[in-house]
This record gives sequence, C-alpha cells and structure tokens, in this order.
Amino acid sequence: MSSYRIILSGGGTGGHIYPAIAIARECEARWPGSEILFVGANGRMEMEKVPQAGYAIEGLNITGMQRSLNMKLLKFPFQVLGSFLKARKILKSFKPDVAIGTGGFASGPLLYAASGTVPTLIQEQNSYAGITNKLLGKRVDKICVAYDNMQRYFPASKLEHTGNPVRPEIVAVPAEQAAARTALGLDPDRKTLFVMGGSLGARRVNELIAAHAEALRQDVQILWQCGKLYSETYESFNAVDGVKVQAFIQDMPAAYAAADFIISRAGAGAMSELALVGKPALLIPSPHVAEDHQTKNAQAYALQDAALFLTEEQLDLQFEPTWANLLHDESLQNRLSHNIKQMARPDATQRIVDEIEKLLAS
Repeated sequence: MSSYRIILSGGGTGGHIYPAIAIARECEARWPGSEILFVGANGRMEMEKVPQAGYAIEGLNITGMQRSLNMKLLKFPFQVLGSFLKARKILKSFKPDVAIGTGGFASGPLLYAASGTVPTLIQEQNSYAGITNKLLGKRVDKICVAYDNMQRYFPASKLEHTGNPVRPEIVAVPAEQAAARTALGLDPDRKTLFVMGGSLGARRVNELIAAHAEALRQDVQILWQCGKLYSETYESFNAVDGVKVQAFIQDMPAAYAAADFIISRAGAGAMSELALVGKPALLIPSPHVAEDHQTKNAQAYALQDAALFLTEEQLDLQFEPTWANLLHDESLQNRLSHNIKQMARPDATQRIVDEIEKLLAS
C-alpha cells in the first residue's frame, strides 16, 4: 500500500481546523505510514490544537485583511509576500505529494504556492465561500463543498459536493435517550432542550436563555453549554430546578442524544453535526463572523424547511412565539427532523479523501 507526503493548511477558527484534522486522520487510515504536515498562522488556535491532535505544524506570519485603514492594513501586503516565500520554502523542504486547504489566513499563501507544482484541493465548509477560498478557486485542482449552488463562487467543473467532515463519534450518536440524560445528570423522563453556543460561548444566546429560563423550564429541562467565557456569569443557574449549565460539554454525543430540541449557532461544523443528529433545531446565527456566513448557513437550512432560524435582532419579539410553535407542533417537529436528516453527509470525510486519492492517481 502506498504512503504519501501530505500537507494541510486551515485555521483561525475551529471551523477550519477540525475539518483539516479529520481529513488528516482519514488519510492516515487509508495510507498508513504517510507523513503529514500542517501549516497555520502564528498566534492562532491551530498552533495549539494541531499539536494536541498529534501533528507537526509550521507557522506563517499572516493575519486577516483589516477592513479599516490602519498600520495592520499597511503591513498586510508585506505579510502576504513573506508568508508566500516561507510557504514556498516549506514546500521545497517537505516535498508534498498533495496540498489541501480548509480555509483561513494561512491556507492562502500555502495553496497559492503549491498550485501548479503539486495536486491541490480546497474544502469550503460554508454556503457563502470565504475570501481565501474564493481567491484560490481558480488555481486549485478540486473544490469540495457542503452546499448546493456553489458555482456562484467557484468553477463548476472543479466542484464536488462532499459535505463537511465531522468528528467520527458524532456519526454514531447513541440512540438511548434516557440513558444519555442520566449520564449527563438530567432527569431521564423529561423533555430536554440543548442550548449550544460553542466552546467559547455566545453572548446573545446566553442572555436569551437567562431571560427565559423560568418560562422554558416549565416545559423542558435545559442542558446549557454557556461557553468558558461566560461560565462564572451563568453557573448560578445550576441552582434552578430543571437547568444544568456547563462551560463546555465533553460528551457531545450524549448531549445530542439527550435532546428533543436544540438551540444553536450556525457555524459550518455545528450545521453538519445537527444534520447527522436530526433533532428539531432553532438556529441563531452569529452576526460577528466573516461575510456573515452563519446567517447564510441558517438561511440555506431554513429554505429546505430543515430548521427554524431567528436573527439576534428578532429575538426580543419573535423568540417566544417561535419557541411555543416548535414546542407544541408535533408535525413541525417531525418535518424539521426529517428534512435536516436529508442534509446529512456521514461519509463526508471519506468522500473528500476519495477526491484526494483521484488527484494522487492522476
């Protein structure tokens, strides 16, 4: 069996890093003995998370392009040039058989430098393509996407609809709901709302749940991941019957299994996991992300009648009637659950590596 030298770049956020790690693990499983190197942006979370996952990483001195005129904007062209030159040096030293990008600052110089010299593939997680991937689209050999109509951003001939890589443990969410609730310290017999705002937390989502906790707990028990930035603010809610607050939930399969309803942000990774889990969901996208891509992700699911969604601006007036409708309308629950499952791609990582294999063969 062949082994390869594989270089991956993606970072800035977990939404770029974890897909890259999932792809790396599938490559290792398919081609044992392969050498894998990551390239990230110095000072960003990939420089911590990738070594924790067991992989070597090289850092480039690059940041995102600033929207306002300041010294960082003036430095940006020099950062790009310096990062491109270092990327070329890394490529010359490592001699990869293939280069893979999953978005984020560092993947731009690396994939740009690699294109034309080795086979290249990028993976776009969102329904609205990021700036880096849009710029790379004309140069790379293959583009793996998770949403339809991505020919708006990329050459149609290069597109492959694979879905987004997800953690293997999410693909096999346990079916036993009562046991999952018990494992999480919840009442095994009560309907459960799982509130998921990400590992750091979501300020507006936390404020919403805090304001409505008393009313919500009359109908459901609340499993509330508030995020580590907000744990001290909301941990007192653990004293309220029917509310369980955690900064971060390690056993996500159990949390998903315990839930009857989910309130979530709309990052690409969360959206892919929600599709696999198949529970009725209310999406509250963050408005503070690049190109407002969470809103576009949520709209894409809402258009398929696969989830409900409210913007942060709509929460004050529309949350209560929207929640009441979801809670009491079983036909709506069943429809949302059925439709979101149709968007699941449990084999996404394998499909992406299939495309990498085709590039290697050619």
